[in-house]
Amino acid sequence: MASHSRPRPAFRADLRFLVGIALVVISIAGVWLLVAASDRTEPLLQARRTIARGEVLTADDFEVAQVSIGALTDRYVGPGRLEPGQIARRTLTKGELLPRSAVADEKDDRTTTVVIETTTAIPDSIGPGADVEVWQAPARDDGRTFDAPRVLVGDAVVRTVLEDDGMLAESGTKVEIVVDRTDVADVLAAATGGAALSVIPVGAGS
Repeated sequence: MASHSRPRPAFRADLRFLVGIALVVISIAGVWLLVAASDRTEPLLQARRTIARGEVLTADDFEVAQVSIGALTDRYVGPGRLEPGQIARRTLTKGELLPRSAVADEKDDRTTTVVIETTTAIPDSIGPGADVEVWQAPARDDGRTFDAPRVLVGDAVVRTVLEDDGMLAESGTKVEIVVDRTDVADVLAAATGGAALSVIPVGAGS
């Protein structure tokens, strides 16, 4: 009785081999694309200085930095994307990339600046962009003494510390601060009413 040998499944074996090769190629390509994407840099705006909340943003305030942050790039502002009249929604520190969330239109701004004179020297830690509280001690009727200090504005930002001949005054300092427009009347009333004003870092008076 003649024996019949079973034919070898050559086609099926070759197909598995080709599929295996294809998977290896796809894997290598995926790794290459991932590495290439991580190495790709994008030009973004980086603050040259500390920019206080409410300041108008201009191209001169920034330099162009080549950074690699992948999919997060869309969250930041690139060169040529600043529009006239846009302001900082929050304080930006020197060297920080400019997030889109930190940019607002000037017409939507609810803040303004006022200059006050403190009755004491301000801490060395306070500079442009610092978050501060403004405290007042209202003047009493005798014109010589003051009531207990209390918070006048709890969320102000320092725009500028005004210096006198390059040295801070020992007894007091003029400070330009950014405040909400709803606080302006109270600040001006305290300043013109003879209250003793102090500026301290946020949280230091709690």
